[in-house]
Amino acid sequence: MVKVKPFKGIRPPREYAAEVASRPYDVLNSREAQAEAGEKSLLHIIKPEIDFSPIIDEHSGEAYDKAVENFKLWKERGWLVQDPKENYYVYAQTMDGRTQYGLVVAAHWDDYQSGKIKKHELTRPDKEEDRMIHVRNQNANIEPVFFSYPADTELDAIVAEVTAGEPEYDFVAADGFGHTFWVVSDPALIERITRRFEAMPALYIADGHHRSAAAARVGQEKMTQNPAHTGAEEYNYFLTVAFPDNQLKIIDYNRTVKDLNGLTPAELLEKLGENFSVERIGEAIYTPKNLHNFAMYLDGQWYSLTAKAGTYNDSDPIGVLDVTILSDLVLDRILGIKDLRTDKRIDFVGGIRGLGELKKRVDSGEMAVAFALYPVSMKQLIDIADTGNIMPPKTTWFEPKLRSGLVIHALE
Repeated sequence: MVKVKPFKGIRPPREYAAEVASRPYDVLNSREAQAEAGEKSLLHIIKPEIDFSPIIDEHSGEAYDKAVENFKLWKERGWLVQDPKENYYVYAQTMDGRTQYGLVVAAHWDDYQSGKIKKHELTRPDKEEDRMIHVRNQNANIEPVFFSYPADTELDAIVAEVTAGEPEYDFVAADGFGHTFWVVSDPALIERITRRFEAMPALYIADGHHRSAAAARVGQEKMTQNPAHTGAEEYNYFLTVAFPDNQLKIIDYNRTVKDLNGLTPAELLEKLGENFSVERIGEAIYTPKNLHNFAMYLDGQWYSLTAKAGTYNDSDPIGVLDVTILSDLVLDRILGIKDLRTDKRIDFVGGIRGLGELKKRVDSGEMAVAFALYPVSMKQLIDIADTGNIMPPKTTWFEPKLRSGLVIHALE
């Protein structure tokens, strides 16, 4: 049984929604955020270092204090207003003609700790601590976590009923992605949504492992600090948007490496030939065609690499992943990269940037070689989470990203 509840969302009035809503904190660096942030943008709250000239360290005490100050100021100015009653919400995103419909709910931290909210990635302690400070200082979940749930026909019907009505927000952001938002205030619908989630065996984190871990830890903290704890307090819950798994699409998450570990391009190609069928494509960008087929950009040329039979295990949910094959057979064995989370020689490029970004980074001399991967499927993600396994770092990239600032969850 999964526990969710409605909540009194803190959100912008309709006329300010497009101005307040922003891309999430972790897809922009500070300079990009500063350039993108309008007067009312939530970026001033989730990336407060941009309000200083020059930009300061985002992990400094001054930055954390500025975030609290700005959150308070946005409420005082009426750019963020709390709903008078508890609601659920529906949030639809449209990209390239495809729309996915998410239910905005407050999920319980105990489900995360007990494994009913399933993860597929490890978290980094420093990033987890950073998110904890923001949640603790703001006494709120400012940004949502992106969840998935097994597609459910009754929830589909409820969402269809809600979205047949007039939306609260409906706008297209500067990146061309559409964002539409409805308030679910009908008590009967609220009860039905709650009961349907109770019938689910699990939820799956798609994006936001650090936010989930931080929210769970802050909830636990508040519980231990409250001698009158009952379990009904708002701090037991955190902000999530949950989408049916059959509506989501994972795109590729690619790798670039700074050097060839002392090898020449010819020597690298020779070593790759031990475990891959290597085909030189030429200067035209090559996109992987299926699982176990990779694209490589090296020395001005694109190559197709296809893992040879026997180099991977299709019955192993981790071993079958292309990120595992590439990590084991190329990054570790040939290029000497042992830890993807800490090695400074490797960088990761979300597929939303296109394979031209890989070419650009190699041609500039910043990187020596780039690898493009075939995207992971939702079935692979769920299989891994269900078996208690963990994917290698930077395996999945979901697009479109959730817009931050459409609704906020207060912990009190």
